[in-house]
Amino acid sequence: MILFPAIDILGTKAVRLYKGDYNKVTVYSDRPWEFAEDFVKKGCTAIHIVDLDGARTGETINIHILKRISEVKGLYSEIGGGIRNMETVERYLDAGVSRVILGTAALKDPVFLKEAVRKHGSKIAVGVDLKDGKVAVKGWLETSEKDGIEFLKDLEEIGVESVIVTDISRDGAMKGTNVDLYKRIKNEVSLKVTASGGVSSLLDIKALKALDIYGAIIGKAYYTGDIKLEDALEACR
Repeated sequence: MILFPAIDILGTKAVRLYKGDYNKVTVYSDRPWEFAEDFVKKGCTAIHIVDLDGARTGETINIHILKRISEVKGLYSEIGGGIRNMETVERYLDAGVSRVILGTAALKDPVFLKEAVRKHGSKIAVGVDLKDGKVAVKGWLETSEKDGIEFLKDLEEIGVESVIVTDISRDGAMKGTNVDLYKRIKNEVSLKVTASGGVSSLLDIKALKALDIYGAIIGKAYYTGDIKLEDALEACR
């Protein structure tokens, strides 16, 4: 299982939101790329980045920071947040990002999703944010009527290879990951699933590892010191 430590960017700073609430922000650094450098030193090979400004506006105002992070050698990087057209996809890929994550656009604009997958293949992933089993969109500001499992099956049919599934109710809340949700998803689809939201202890990581899923994202628990990165990496192995 691959460990993806997360960097969420808002106003050029590394932050964390509580349950996706832009009014509940904790700032960790105004130099996000230094986290990426530290991740590599500790043995990480991948990083998950969310552009929270992009999620709200659809603009790539933080792309200069993405370039700095992408320059860190030995790090596979993925970016999500407000990516709604091919121009934005290719701006990020040209900036050195390894994989681009489509969110709202994957649900709202299936023509764009299909074209992105056709053109860029495994460099396209889809972020599936769930709230009470339904797909949330627009930076978690809205909840659609689309059932999460149904949507994952649709993505598999289109040819998407990788998905990042977040249980919003667990994200940043330090309440543990939703193992039952990921177990159900594993039984329903053959996608490469990365678990996000609520990974707050080594027990969470070990439980996800036991499911044999593709990856796990660690966010707040790392920044608060509840999980040491070295221990998390060992649990993933």
